[in-house]
Amino acid sequence: MLSEWSFMKRLGHRLFFTGPALFCFFAVIIIPFMYGIYMTFFQWDGIASEMPFVGLANYAEVLQDAKFWDSVWLTIKYVGATVLLINAVAFFLAYAVTSGYRGQNFFRTAFFTPNLIGGLVLGFLWQFIFNHFLVNFGKKYDLLLFAKTWLGDEQRAFWALVIVTVWQYAGYMMVIFIAGLVSVPKDVLEAATIDGSGGWTRLTRVVLPLMVPSFIVTIFLSLQRGFMVYDVNYALTQGGPFGSTVLVSMHVYDKAFQRYDYGVGQAEAFVLFFFVAAVTILQVYIGKKMEVEA
Repeated sequence: MLSEWSFMKRLGHRLFFTGPALFCFFAVIIIPFMYGIYMTFFQWDGIASEMPFVGLANYAEVLQDAKFWDSVWLTIKYVGATVLLINAVAFFLAYAVTSGYRGQNFFRTAFFTPNLIGGLVLGFLWQFIFNHFLVNFGKKYDLLLFAKTWLGDEQRAFWALVIVTVWQYAGYMMVIFIAGLVSVPKDVLEAATIDGSGGWTRLTRVVLPLMVPSFIVTIFLSLQRGFMVYDVNYALTQGGPFGSTVLVSMHVYDKAFQRYDYGVGQAEAFVLFFFVAAVTILQVYIGKKMEVEA
């Protein structure tokens, strides 16, 4: 009897502290996710009182939706470019602001600040920069690169989106790299220096292998944010010009909430979820394997 009372008391304490968080998690994440899966088997426009059961017809339509797969391919290119550039720029910034220069704390704050700006505000801010500031700058100094707004060019609009994303997230990833660089054992670096290793050798043969755990985290975060980006995409280009920058999240939103095809939209979102989950699991597996080998 005493043991049962002790068990109930511990359970009560745990539910008291974790219950609100679990309730919010199920209410905001699990239940909507399960309901979304349920909706993929029905046809619904968001207004009608009836939802006809269509089975796997929505998934069949996803496979035949050329615009969806075009947006997936564009998103893959976007994710590849942003993940590479974000981590390269972030590591360079972190290495620079941990080198002992004066004012490095100020630069840490300055580089991190863009991450605090909301995606919509950031998109509208850079829309002004591309459409007005850079165009005027290009005309004033006869720079053909900025003679016309990048947001009106089908090729350059994509890279404008990449630049804004890198500018937003590089500072956040920099903080993670700073934590990794600070944790590199000083005695290991001193031993490498005594052995005659130069700065480049220490960086590539000592620092980078020890930074693998940090790279696993930053690549995971940049992958996840890249596949799910919507706010910056909407505020900066709205999918234009001529649909050349419609990433997959924007396409799914348009399918469900603009064209009122919730069943197909949910099916596309579910396909996207599995794709992102597979890529993330593969990335974590490869990263952990590299960490063990290192």
